[in-house]
Amino acid sequence: MRELAVLDYKNYIENGTIEKRPSVRGIIIRGEKISMVHSLKFDYYKFPGGGINAGETHIEALIREVREEAGLIVIPNSVRAYGYVIRKDKGKTADLFYQENFYYLCEAEEKQASQDLDDYEAEEQFVPEWVKPETAIQINLRHDYHGKASVNVSHMMEREAGVLRLLIAEGYFRV
Repeated sequence: MRELAVLDYKNYIENGTIEKRPSVRGIIIRGEKISMVHSLKFDYYKFPGGGINAGETHIEALIREVREEAGLIVIPNSVRAYGYVIRKDKGKTADLFYQENFYYLCEAEEKQASQDLDDYEAEEQFVPEWVKPETAIQINLRHDYHGKASVNVSHMMEREAGVLRLLIAEGYFRV
């Protein structure tokens, strides 16, 4: 899988404790729109996805996370690797938060299931939406989220905008 970006904020202790969190993100495109999760509380968009549980494969985690956050049922044989983004940042419980975000292109069934949100996702009022990538980028980059949400949203928005820009540049959207 190709490296898309390394977001190294250099705000951590170099040889300190490390918290690793690998995650998966689903890229589901239909025509000129992409499936994103919209936080109504903080008005930002993110790719559906999340952490990989112990013993889970990337594909198993992707199918579970996309279904939980977006209510979309991923078609397993449609999944193909797109790339990954590394994030190195000051952690909340460790000196360094090291996150690998693995992005997968995939298709989903037409029918939609209900969401199964975590507490913080429900608090942030996550709703699935089909949105033009340019709209998601514009909304994500117009706010200063630092310290306002339950996760470090500013860095997430930088990551998501970068991946959306790559998808646009590589011609993934039909206009």
